[in-house]
Amino acid sequence: MEAIIYDLAIVGGGPAGSTAAIYAGRSGLRTVMLDKQMSGGQVMTSPKIENWPGSKEISGPDLAQSMKGHAGAYCDIKEFSEVLSIRKDGPFFIETSDGTVRSKAVIIATGAHHKKLCVPGEEHLSGRGVSYCATCDGFFFKGKDVAVIGGGNTAFLYAEYLNNIGCRVKLIHRRDSFRAEKALQDQVRSLGIELLTETTIEEFIGAEVLEKVRLRSVRDKESREIELSGAFIAIGEEPENGVAKVLGLEMTEEGYIKVDWKMRTSMPGVFAAGDITGGLKQIVVAAGQGAIAATTAFAELMRPYWI
Repeated sequence: MEAIIYDLAIVGGGPAGSTAAIYAGRSGLRTVMLDKQMSGGQVMTSPKIENWPGSKEISGPDLAQSMKGHAGAYCDIKEFSEVLSIRKDGPFFIETSDGTVRSKAVIIATGAHHKKLCVPGEEHLSGRGVSYCATCDGFFFKGKDVAVIGGGNTAFLYAEYLNNIGCRVKLIHRRDSFRAEKALQDQVRSLGIELLTETTIEEFIGAEVLEKVRLRSVRDKESREIELSGAFIAIGEEPENGVAKVLGLEMTEEGYIKVDWKMRTSMPGVFAAGDITGGLKQIVVAAGQGAIAATTAFAELMRPYWI
């Protein structure tokens, strides 16, 4: 039996990838969506979303599941299918962890991953008290002392979520001001969550599980230790640009894929959407870019670029 040649392969199953799949499928393109994990992307780690149009409040996992179900009506979804290599020879040949996919065009929607502090004890205690996902691991720390490290929206959402499930929360930030939206800051302050500003993490301490954290004051350089059972790191992201590197796409200094206003990359037939393009990392932005990328891919496939 001859292998399927898809019109479009989408690498990444977050908001950008799922939206692209919906638009591509509805345009009549035979589409496959590949994700090295469970589809949903970073949305899966968000405890609460309050700025998705049409939903005053929705959990990240619920929104991700809804997007996945919608996309699945219009495309084939291959989860836990990591892209190992990709080459262009007429159509694209995409080697994945569970086989080869051939496609006439590609949308890269691989997003970004959590940054690490890179301090002693972080790697050793990762998954044993040190976490990057409050919604994934917060349940295990009910009634315990925990800290959230960061000053942006994610950090404040994590702090609120952990407080609401019964954790005793401190929020630790290296600066004296925060990047989070004022509404989120006001909400966290109203809950009485302790805010430790101008403070950095020197070390995570514990033999088998996290027991303490050594802090350092930015102002007076003094160090001290506090007892903690959990630490949730929320300090930003780095682009998942492995596929882009293999293809030799043009990227920014930070490693994000350069695109034009139609989401076209430096290689004909390859488009990008979502957090992997840099800029404002918001679900609604990723979804919009996914729609544009799929629409552009459809137009391009009406006049094949490899002829």
